[in-house]
Amino acid sequence: MNKEKRSAIFKIWQQANHSPTTELEYDSTFQLLISVILSAQATDISVNKATKPLYKKYPTAKKIAKLGVAGLEDYIKSIGLYRTKAKNVIKTCEILEADYQGEVPTSREALEALPGVGRKTANVILNTAFGEPTIAVDTHIFRVSNRTGIAKGKTPLEVEKRLLRLVPDEYKLDCHHWLILHGRYVCTAKKPHCDECPIFELCESREKNKFSKREAV
Repeated sequence: MNKEKRSAIFKIWQQANHSPTTELEYDSTFQLLISVILSAQATDISVNKATKPLYKKYPTAKKIAKLGVAGLEDYIKSIGLYRTKAKNVIKTCEILEADYQGEVPTSREALEALPGVGRKTANVILNTAFGEPTIAVDTHIFRVSNRTGIAKGKTPLEVEKRLLRLVPDEYKLDCHHWLILHGRYVCTAKKPHCDECPIFELCESREKNKFSKREAV
């Protein structure tokens, strides 16, 4: 895909959604961090449903740490892998309290040192909370980037590096939100909604004709 076509795609997304953001619900950077940890292999809807009562009663790292693993499990047991996630969240809260006065660190290295936080989660926090032009490649972004031709790669890290290199600077801050939303609601895994796709004419997928009545360019 050439840079003109890639720029046109992001311009379309920008015009449709000027201020994209995560669909996770939170009131602080700390809560965003916990929600992102919990969202691994889970939907944002399921995470929001579990964290709404949790954050209402235990809004800070100090309070969740005191809740303990068993106590936290009662709130998040509807989320996949909840036992492992509960252990990671409690350990993370304890570290935040001990080393960062309950605040979320702003460096990638410090974030990735927290239990349950990998590169993808760190990228989300750096981007959404701290305004850095990072790109968190999840399954949606990996699929959309490869399927459309925006940035092909065999691994999430490869796709991330290519997106950072190829996406025009003016779109990098919001890039991963647009890609996620497109993958979540339009370019879905099994049956993409090509008839509803705003970038249909620009998409370089070889299979888009199978899912659309429109004539591909």
